[in-house]
Amino acid sequence: MSSSKFLKKPYLGFKTPAIMGILNITPDSFSDGGKYFSKPKIAIQNAIRMQKMGADIIDIGAESTRPGAKSVKPELEIKRLKPIILGLKKKKLNISIDTRNSLTMKFALDNGIKIINDVSALNHDPNSINVIKNSKCLIILMHMQGTPQTMQKKPKYNFAPRDIYSFLKKQIIKCEKQGIKRNRIIVDPGIGFGKTSRHNLQILQNLKIFHKLKCNILIGLSRKRFISELSKKEKPIERIPGTIAANQYALDQGVDIIRVHDVKEAFQAKQIWQELNKR
Repeated sequence: MSSSKFLKKPYLGFKTPAIMGILNITPDSFSDGGKYFSKPKIAIQNAIRMQKMGADIIDIGAESTRPGAKSVKPELEIKRLKPIILGLKKKKLNISIDTRNSLTMKFALDNGIKIINDVSALNHDPNSINVIKNSKCLIILMHMQGTPQTMQKKPKYNFAPRDIYSFLKKQIIKCEKQGIKRNRIIVDPGIGFGKTSRHNLQILQNLKIFHKLKCNILIGLSRKRFISELSKKEKPIERIPGTIAANQYALDQGVDIIRVHDVKEAFQAKQIWQELNKR
């Protein structure tokens, strides 16, 4: 079984379904904050290690967007990213930069990065869309209700999957009007970003609706709180089995990219899933 079963989608330059490995270089990310902060050499080594374990993309973030996180100025974000981007420049890695800021986007693109992952879907910084349209990069548009500071304060939807679908459709049209072709756009419904566990489950159980957008779909479920709320209130590091179960469910719905902290485990699970679904 593969995403192609649902709809033929643009080729991204790598096989799908793909694994995106998370590399946070922040002091305050919800699951691994501080692990690689101020340690660029270790961060570079870990990026290479994740690729060897099966990651198709390495997603590097220098600003935490966990609930309640404080915003980071682009200058500081760039300062954190610079040694890692430069250190990986000659390596054959697909790197995405997780940022909401146009200055950071431009710095990354000027240094060879080909994927931008924006949790605000180009809404946070009004100049972001201009930076993206003047490049040839892939852009990930994620849905978030509110901001990291406000998103978990009583989020409300008429019906979460439909409301998010409408938002993403609007953003895609906005991009297309600026000359950003749909084949460069990846959509992410934003599990946990301004959603209750009920909303997250509604989205996961209705993922197929997003195929109608005719874009590749990314999902980020790794170690998310809803997993522990469905289980025994485990800490983030104890949510790996639940993450694998949720990822495999999402893959069954035709998702093209799964974003994970635990690449080795996700890769093995995906390989077995693919073998079992061969016809």
